[in-house]
Amino acid sequence: MTQPFGTIDAAQLKAALHDGGEIALLDARDEVAFDARHLLMAACLPLSRLELLLDACVPRRCVRVVWCDDGEGLAERAARRMAAFGYTDVSVLTGGIAAWEAAGYRIYSGVHVPSKAFAEVIEHRSGTPWITAEALKALIDAKADIALFDSRSYEEFHDNSIPTAISVPGAELVYRFADLVPSPSTTVIVNCGGRTRSIIGAQSLINAGVPNKVVSLKNGTQAWHLAGYEVLKGATARPPAVSRRGHAIARAAADRIAARFGIARVDVDALERWRAEAATRTLYVFDVRDPDEYAAGHIAGMKNVPGGQLVQETDRHATTWGARVVLVDDDGVRAMLTAHWMKQMGWDAAAMTVDMRAVGDATGAWMPRVLGLEGTAVSTIDAAALRARMQAGGVSIVDVDWSRDYRDGHIPGAWFGLRSRLAQIVAQLPSTGPVVFTSADGTLARLAAADASAIRPALALEGGTAAWRKAGYALEQGATRMATAADDIRLRAREQAGGVEEAMRAYLSWEIDLAAQMAQDDDQRFEIG
Repeated sequence: MTQPFGTIDAAQLKAALHDGGEIALLDARDEVAFDARHLLMAACLPLSRLELLLDACVPRRCVRVVWCDDGEGLAERAARRMAAFGYTDVSVLTGGIAAWEAAGYRIYSGVHVPSKAFAEVIEHRSGTPWITAEALKALIDAKADIALFDSRSYEEFHDNSIPTAISVPGAELVYRFADLVPSPSTTVIVNCGGRTRSIIGAQSLINAGVPNKVVSLKNGTQAWHLAGYEVLKGATARPPAVSRRGHAIARAAADRIAARFGIARVDVDALERWRAEAATRTLYVFDVRDPDEYAAGHIAGMKNVPGGQLVQETDRHATTWGARVVLVDDDGVRAMLTAHWMKQMGWDAAAMTVDMRAVGDATGAWMPRVLGLEGTAVSTIDAAALRARMQAGGVSIVDVDWSRDYRDGHIPGAWFGLRSRLAQIVAQLPSTGPVVFTSADGTLARLAAADASAIRPALALEGGTAAWRKAGYALEQGATRMATAADDIRLRAREQAGGVEEAMRAYLSWEIDLAAQMAQDDDQRFEIG
């Protein structure tokens, strides 16, 4: 039988990455394996969650796609499934990443490497100033005139932060600066968990021309932790609404950045022209505002990725190199700040500002289009019926969503397993009775049940674990029944069961080393302005 995909060798892939055409290089493994070793330009799109990610990450059906793995056979499975969804130019890297390495090309560890390497190159090229955790502690103790801004997401800040810090996610820094720092004599320190968002946040303010002294906190909250200082949990400090004066100052700064870095501002007509060309040129459109603002009103179909997070993990959202990227806001500041970084990372980036009060008629969180879900015939069971079956016995439950969520709370007696390893999972279950799959909202469970039905009778929990919670039924915590390893999430240093400080030091060294590696790698597309 003819394969619905082609093959490409390492030398051909190397040439393809440099020929100026669009290309999506995808790795079908889960994050832990990807973290250990992968190609620089590859994006992690695990087979376990492929249908949830594919449409948003690779929107153009005829774009050139190359799948890779490390010999596990996942790339072929992913390519076959992608072709079934109507993608027409799909190939698999012959010999996987081992063949790439054997050809003398560089292999990387870590996740979101292009974004993290970019920040290191920015610090090196721009000379972004920094201070140490010890110097910051001395300033805080002396009650010096400083402002400390945590540029991570609010959720990360709330989980662990430095005393006196305020949550100001990266793209918000210039937008909110004038209201937060009224005096030009105030020293401004920007931090994140490690290095990337500290550097990008501080350099954003410097590029915007703020009058203050601005520095990044070298190695972020991890350095603060390693120095033995108190790390807060549950901090809630956030900035006030932007004033009219503050917005005017921020908009002027964004205009200066647009002029300096040559960032185009596009209008709705231009966006519609580009959308009309989306069959021949990939287009990503991201609403880069705060998630709460997005939920209150946005343009239907625009994916929400706050600007700081998009720069931090671009490969999670835009996987087709050479694509157009339009960043959208309603203030003329956050989209421009994000665009000026995206352009320097090598994207064809532009900014657009729209009045969301007039045209943002969609509300709530962004929901991806899930491929393969339409027309999938799967038997379902509701939470009450499942509970009754559990009490009667003879039913097995498998949770195929995130392992972190499984540990935090899952249906009592449920197993955890990666959907890409269904045969391995089913082999460990009692041989009689049906298998009921669950996931956060039931979507991934339906896909897993459809896959597993070829092996044995399978059902999906209607509404997933959320429906079980809503019914008020008890949950169980811990990694109690692991049918597969928890390879879906690479744990951060702070999440390790032991050796936290050692893991932090190793991670920070890895980040710092990326600048030197980029100087020797011709695949990276950075164009530092």
